[in-house]
Amino acid sequence: MNFDVIDIVVFVLYCVMVIGLGLWVSREKKGVKKNAKDYFLASKALPWWAVGASLIASNISAEQFIGMSGSGFAIGMGIASYEFMAALTLIIVAAFFLPIYLNRGIYTMPQFLEQRFDKRVKSVMAIFWLVVFIFVNLTSILYLGALAMKNMMGIDLMWGIVILALFAVVYSIYGGLKAVAWTDVIQVVFLIGGGLITTYVAFKLLGGGASIVDGQTRIAISEGNFMEGVREMWASVGPDSGDNKFKMILEKNNPNYSELPGLGVLIGGLWVANLYYWGCNQYIIQRALASKSLDQAQKGLVFAGFLKLLLPLIIVIPGIICYVMIKDKMIVDTIGGTFDNAYPTLLSMIPVGIRGVAFAALIAAIVSSLASMMNSISSIFTLDVYKSYFDKNITDTGSVKVGRIASVVALLIAITVAPVLSNLDQAFQYIQEFTGFVSPGALAIFLAGFFYKKANSNGALAAAIGTFVFSLAFKFLLPGVPFMDRMGYTFLLCILLIVLFAEFSKKKVDVEKVTYPKGLFKTSTGFKVGSAIIIILLAVIYIAWW
Repeated sequence: MNFDVIDIVVFVLYCVMVIGLGLWVSREKKGVKKNAKDYFLASKALPWWAVGASLIASNISAEQFIGMSGSGFAIGMGIASYEFMAALTLIIVAAFFLPIYLNRGIYTMPQFLEQRFDKRVKSVMAIFWLVVFIFVNLTSILYLGALAMKNMMGIDLMWGIVILALFAVVYSIYGGLKAVAWTDVIQVVFLIGGGLITTYVAFKLLGGGASIVDGQTRIAISEGNFMEGVREMWASVGPDSGDNKFKMILEKNNPNYSELPGLGVLIGGLWVANLYYWGCNQYIIQRALASKSLDQAQKGLVFAGFLKLLLPLIIVIPGIICYVMIKDKMIVDTIGGTFDNAYPTLLSMIPVGIRGVAFAALIAAIVSSLASMMNSISSIFTLDVYKSYFDKNITDTGSVKVGRIASVVALLIAITVAPVLSNLDQAFQYIQEFTGFVSPGALAIFLAGFFYKKANSNGALAAAIGTFVFSLAFKFLLPGVPFMDRMGYTFLLCILLIVLFAEFSKKKVDVEKVTYPKGLFKTSTGFKVGSAIIIILLAVIYIAWW
């Protein structure tokens, strides 16, 4: 792909803005050093709009732009359930999870587990999270981002991995969560704006048509019309076509049923994945913990919910458009069975002048997620592992130093492992499946910790170990069970373990740990109105595309 001068200028301006803002907000007053609250929780000063923007910027990365577009190409709009159901999940987390976290004044998720259960549960889950964050999330973000750079700019995969890592390191390791959160505000503007522009131009390409000449693709963008492109997509893969890519609930005879098992999407394992990810995941919830107040945090999550409803236009529809172009023989099939090539293929056709914006949007998503993941890894390692087992009396300045070192080490490991992922055809599904080994047990432990007074530490520990045992048993003994259903079944088994340990234990639990102040779960009128609008929009979407 050839980048014009204007594309390079746009991209360089984006880089300068992000790094400049990151370093500016990271600066320290003369004689003042960052403490743990500054570094890990952005001084607890984030307003609602920064919380919401940072949540989306951290959540959306190459795994969505590249991976979910690839799944959109292979499966269709059904994969957008991850986004649509997340909007509803954010409301639940805001109303019932956040009040408990902020009331306890915690910095990390393992810290909550220690307060509610004991040090053993905290330590086991902290190690689990560090392994998943480094070997699944961080590596996949680097790999998919580098894959996009390779396909778009011809940069070697390994060099792309290193470049992305260095970009994220420049400001995030020094500035901590404050630098990450405030740069995310810029990142989300590029991410949403650039993504929408890319989708708009893709529809114009589809409406304009293309012809294959000498094995190459020639795009008639000047003849394109946006609405004609929409009509072309709808006619080719809409509900009334023979190749419906807009079916939200797949039937058992669908070849992709194992990834999205019918009603299990609405009432089964997807709830486990979403509630865990948005409500129990340090990587995400850390932004809400850093808000000015509970009300600001809740409004931030509703704002993120509205953005979630918009995201399928940016990360799923492009994959479907690419599918239509190849199906209707408008372009040469360059996917070759590797569906994650769909988005880079589409970007390669974006005209000069817009390409820089589209590329900046993609890099914004990647870098913000890298920065956020590194900060979460450093938070858990420093506060829940190093401080517990190596230096209980570590100072705030020492904690910040250890956190920075932990970020670098985690990134070096991820850089080494990332190229291994090149053998995958749908990286997004890989991420979901392996995260699914942790999420059922973790969610069971947190929900029991919140609302089940009899839950004890032995039951929580059993669930922490059981989530892996049950998941592996389903995967290898019952391979025909879709992984999303597997998560649901594993979650129920983990809950059963917690209940059995609670019922047969003679040790009394301190009920004060699950006794909350009166009015803790009250929400504002604005939160209720925003939540109602999101629920109505979701109902319309699923009824229309059932």
